[in-house]
Amino acid sequence: MKKEILVTRATLPPLEEYIEEIKDIWDTHWLTNMGKKHNLLEAQLKEYLDVNKISLFCNGHMALELLIQAMNIRGEVITTPFTFASTTHAIVRNGLTPVFCDINADNYTIDVNKIEALITKNTAAILPVHVYGNVCDVESIQDIAKRYNLKVIYDAAHAFGVKYHGKGIGNFGDATMYSFHATKVYNTIEGGGVAFSDELLEQKLYQLKNFGIKNQEEVDGVGANAKMNEFQAAMGICNLRYIEKSIAKRKEIVDLYRKELKGINGIKLNEEQPGVESNYAYMPIYVQASKYGMTREGLMDKLEKRGYFPRKYFYPLTNEFACYKNTFMTSGKTVAKEISQGIMTMPLYEELEYNDVMEICEIIRNGK
Repeated sequence: MKKEILVTRATLPPLEEYIEEIKDIWDTHWLTNMGKKHNLLEAQLKEYLDVNKISLFCNGHMALELLIQAMNIRGEVITTPFTFASTTHAIVRNGLTPVFCDINADNYTIDVNKIEALITKNTAAILPVHVYGNVCDVESIQDIAKRYNLKVIYDAAHAFGVKYHGKGIGNFGDATMYSFHATKVYNTIEGGGVAFSDELLEQKLYQLKNFGIKNQEEVDGVGANAKMNEFQAAMGICNLRYIEKSIAKRKEIVDLYRKELKGINGIKLNEEQPGVESNYAYMPIYVQASKYGMTREGLMDKLEKRGYFPRKYFYPLTNEFACYKNTFMTSGKTVAKEISQGIMTMPLYEELEYNDVMEICEIIRNGK
């Protein structure tokens, strides 16, 4: 029976290399609480991501949720519904109101031409999302934020290692959240990080992820427990050694997808963005059923019957979740709604065989 090809597969270093990396943990018995491996990885990621400062967390969601808290944001946050649940949940769990802005049809990032109409006296921040490794219009967002005195937090869960005009993507806005989840280009099993420049944020983030502890005898804030442990950090140290090779391999696979799927009526591919050094995190295709002759669901069914499992990513929009029903609604037909009903991400990971990519593309070409 043919092995199932899922949308992604976690990147792992050679087993013996990870074992070697964790050996000295048995000598120190230091498993968590900002140990040597945590501190080493923090320094390595700061250099690799080309950012001023970085704080590591147990996962990307806690990184984002505690970052919003650390920045003491109150009121409304303009964001996008075309994202993973974590983005919206992090806003709501901080007692804030998400205000959903539409996306653009070219790269599925927040439509900067629609932000200003959503700004009110209660607006405190903009939280855009770099989608599939595609970069938001950071210049326009910064211009709007400056004119209205708003904070900017970027969700860069999809953008590890991405550069824009030679600068690490974590250098834009007031702070940037990264995810190091197992499904991402780079992983620490679970994990996340916050890149920032403001020195005042450093202590706030440290205390919030460590129970609000200021020192051994003083707890002056209500914190959480969101520290990255030593085994996560060890995985991150190992995987970072292979990240360039991994991204290069993913690029080869994406290039093959692009070559084989180009020109198919009703199948839309993202264009590559000028000035962006991509991490090739995802391979999204948008199925325009009226032109293609088949719905996304119909095409997914054909692929799954052959052992290939793409994902409707993102669907549904976060404002359509049952937990937010009739709470944070958007009015009228939006680009985000339209894209969510036809988008799917194709299998993509560095071990994916070229013949599987070719078979996937053949199924799509002959889908009708």
